[in-house]
Amino acid sequence: MNSSGTLNIDVAGAIVEFVAILKEFKLKEELYRLVFRGKGLEFEGFRDFSPDDDASNIDWKASARSPKLLVRQYKEERDLKVMFMIDVGSNMVFGSSEKLKCEFVAELVCAFANTIISANDKVGFLLFSDEVKIYVDCFGGEKQFQILADKLSKSENYGGKTDLNKALDYALDYFGDDISSLVIVSDFLGVNHESESRLNLLSNHFETILIMVKDFLDFSLPEADTEVVLESSSGKEQVIINPKVAKSLYEEYCILQEKQAEQIFSRTKADFLRLVTNKPFAAPLAIFLKERLERR
Repeated sequence: MNSSGTLNIDVAGAIVEFVAILKEFKLKEELYRLVFRGKGLEFEGFRDFSPDDDASNIDWKASARSPKLLVRQYKEERDLKVMFMIDVGSNMVFGSSEKLKCEFVAELVCAFANTIISANDKVGFLLFSDEVKIYVDCFGGEKQFQILADKLSKSENYGGKTDLNKALDYALDYFGDDISSLVIVSDFLGVNHESESRLNLLSNHFETILIMVKDFLDFSLPEADTEVVLESSSGKEQVIINPKVAKSLYEEYCILQEKQAEQIFSRTKADFLRLVTNKPFAAPLAIFLKERLERR
């Protein structure tokens, strides 16, 4: 975060990198199947397999009845809507790498949203911490993208203790049936068993993707054998620890917390991706989408 009160994000660079990776995996034209699991696509028929097609798209049953390899062809329905729910709590204004968690998330969301808008569809977004800070309904076009990038870049939109359940309740109360898919991005440090029923309801109603973003210090401590002061983002709470002494207990707690979160996610219909801020998101996100296609 720089002195002007804006986040240190490279939106253009993130978009270029993500588009290049999607192209490398031959995924861009198949974004609808990747994100919506067939929702918003109408089966149109079969066509001959070409060298430019991904082999995973071959319909083997249909091909067995034909002298040629066949792939399914879909007719795209317009006005698909993807809603991003983005954690902007104080826990996200934290980082030990080049990017704070919130900066990493801002680039990821902008790159993903740009791909959807470039396909002439619509995105909306909800920024939440202890309350819903900003809610913008789904629209398409460059103006909508600029609004998203602007809101994510301003430090004034961040802060407060994250209350995931309150944000999920808002989604259950206010999101309409016209939304095609939800993408929830957070570190999910506050997920609990009360979240499970809400995530179940949402993932039964909408295509739901959960993207967990962690910093290295969210699951480990450095080996330093000296006392350090940890301070809350509000500056109101401090604790003195020796990282070398606390490391083992801290890591055990973090592993347990993350395992509980993943178990909760596995009992819902949502798809889950874990990312760490010290590694670029583009390739893992593209692989996640490719695997999602192959599972179907």
